[in-house]
Amino acid sequence: MDIFKIIAIALLTCVATLIVKQVKPDFASLVTMAGGVVILLMLVDYINQIFDVLNYIVEKTKLSPGLFSIVLKIIGIGYLTEFTANICNDSGSSSLANKILLAGKIIILIMALPILTNVIEIIVGILP
Repeated sequence: MDIFKIIAIALLTCVATLIVKQVKPDFASLVTMAGGVVILLMLVDYINQIFDVLNYIVEKTKLSPGLFSIVLKIIGIGYLTEFTANICNDSGSSSLANKILLAGKIIILIMALPILTNVIEIIVGILP
C-alpha cells in the first residue's frame, strides 16, 4: 500500500529536517518542502482517478462543466493554501500562514459566488 510509503517518506523527512536544522537551520525548510513535493508526486495517480470519477459523474448527471470546473478550482485552492500555510507554520511564520489561509478563504468565497447565484436562481424558480 502506498500509504506506508508515504508515511515512511514523511518520517524520514522529519528526521532529516531535525538533523539538517542542527547543522544548517536555513536548509531545514527546504528539506521539509522537498519531502512534501515527493509525497504530492506520489499522489498524482490517485488525483487522476478522482478526476476521472468526477468527470463521469458530470457526464451522467448533465451538470454544467463550468460549475464543475469552479468546484475543482475551489478544492485545489483549499488544498494549496492549507499546504502552503503548513509550510509557513513549520518554518515559524505563523502570522504569514494565517494571512495565506485568509486569502484562500476569500478567493474561495469569490469563486463560489456563481454557484451560490445558481442555487438562488433555482430556488426562486421553484417558488410561486
